[in-house]
Amino acid sequence: MATYLRQKPAGWFTIVAVLLVLWGLAGCASFYAHLAYGPDIDPKATDWDRAFYASLPGWLNFVYAVAVGAGLLGSIALLLRSKFARPLYIASLIAVVVQFGYIFAATEIIAHKGVAVATGFPIFIAVVAIFQIWFAGYAQRRGWLG
Repeated sequence: MATYLRQKPAGWFTIVAVLLVLWGLAGCASFYAHLAYGPDIDPKATDWDRAFYASLPGWLNFVYAVAVGAGLLGSIALLLRSKFARPLYIASLIAVVVQFGYIFAATEIIAHKGVAVATGFPIFIAVVAIFQIWFAGYAQRRGWLG
């Protein structure tokens, strides 16, 4: 019978985990601003931006909440060295893909804003989500998560 020993992580592990928690908190703040203020938070919002926001289906808010909530919980789990970090990060990435997949496929945002403006930050968000999954797997393989 094999025994499993949880290893002490490298010092930089905690720094990365704290940065990911801060990223998750920023995502939750963005979600709150999205719900509370909509496009009115941007002083440069146009009539098109207001109409775009009003046309989004309600279920997309739920998907957005899952994306940021699972991401934050995954980061907290990572900081606490829990094995649940990776599944939470996977759920977050799935929600990110659904959220932005809908926005890019079912709306005219790319035609109106242009590819670079419309996709730049969403691509960055997806890259961070993929990094989170990889990093949680890395930490798990090293025995840092239990």
